[in-house]
Amino acid sequence: MKIKHKVWIEKDDEIIMGMGREALLKAIKETGSITKAAEKVGLNYTKAMSYIKAMEERSGQKIIITFKGGTERGGAKLTEFGEGLLKDFESIVKEYEKLRERLQKGLKRRKYLSMIAYPKKEENKDAE
Repeated sequence: MKIKHKVWIEKDDEIIMGMGREALLKAIKETGSITKAAEKVGLNYTKAMSYIKAMEERSGQKIIITFKGGTERGGAKLTEFGEGLLKDFESIVKEYEKLRERLQKGLKRRKYLSMIAYPKKEENKDAE
């Protein structure tokens, strides 16, 4: 039995940052390209741009800078705000993971959950 979680940050009930957007920003940072980053995380370019645009509108900050110039000189990189947002989100996710691990270790102390996770084999009294 495992405890699972998802983490995201909202403003006015709209997602600014979540684990999928985190992966996209990390991929942009690694590849220097929105197109390559989108491919890497399994999105099409249009969807990746819609995530970026929504993040920028909801945060009121520029998240990425794009450079035109073809395949040799074009590309994208995170702004200072984008880098900071990614770093802050990664820190929050790490804290959630620590909490999840602590709770996971304590599952045996939870009476009803432990009955599911570690069932005792009962003798079938009616079998005789």
